Amino acid sequence: MLSEMLPKLPPSERKIATYMLENPRESISLTASELGKRSSTSSAAVIRLCKSLDLKGLQELKLRIAGDLQKEPAHEFRDIEPNESKYSIIEKMTANSIQTLKETAELLSADELSKAITVIEKAPTVHFFGVGASYIIAEDAQQKFLRINKNATAFNDVHMAATTVANAKEHDVVVGISFSGNTYEVAKILELANKQDATTISLTKYGSSIVSEQADIRLYISATKEPTFRSGATSSRIGQLHAIDILFMCVASQQYEKAIASIDETREAIQFIQKSRSSRSRKRED
Repeated sequence: MLSEMLPKLPPSERKIATYMLENPRESISLTASELGKRSSTSSAAVIRLCKSLDLKGLQELKLRIAGDLQKEPAHEFRDIEPNESKYSIIEKMTANSIQTLKETAELLSADELSKAITVIEKAPTVHFFGVGASYIIAEDAQQKFLRINKNATAFNDVHMAATTVANAKEHDVVVGISFSGNTYEVAKILELANKQDATTISLTKYGSSIVSEQADIRLYISATKEPTFRSGATSSRIGQLHAIDILFMCVASQQYEKAIASIDETREAIQFIQKSRSSRSRKRED
């Protein structure tokens, strides 16, 4: 979190973040006042840094640093090479995906996730919006929530999204999906949703952005650097899908019996269609 936010922080907060990155073990035993002195800033700047990181306070930041110190060193994300063997690519892509999943799990705030679960449970409709590769995530989310009988939409056309959100009800939820957090269209859709008094949720990489600034609830995924050969935003897509899966399973768990019944009904409906198609095919053959 500190590494990702470092270039975006104001000068005083950047000094503190740099000090903590260079002296992590020492930092976890210092007070806000002591950290301010060691970094030639102030205790107030330390508190501001915690707010910039979306943390409750210095204690939470120190706990996270202490947790990181107990872990094995993270593997660097590795890019593919010209004419690389398929075995090497399998190994690299698997390692990259595992790293993304781990980091996304660490960055999902339990408090923000709880808020998202609550508002989605109560929402008459959940609208998902993303552009480009993020639309694939929106469509996946729509399909999942429809299967547990939660009315959901997914758009990548900004005009269609704007038209739908303009008619959103007070308890509807609008989810803006953008890995960078800087997709202008997604930010504007969330801004429009706020005007309609709908609840807004952002799903972005970690850090402040024009998309997350428009959201009532902020969900973050791994902010690790994408390899040069992005191949359709591979790492970010895995992180976004993981976050949606977690959100979906949490909502389904809260209404377990109803969710299971709805999934069974949709499975039966799909099987009914498939059987009907098979029957027609046999009749044609006859």
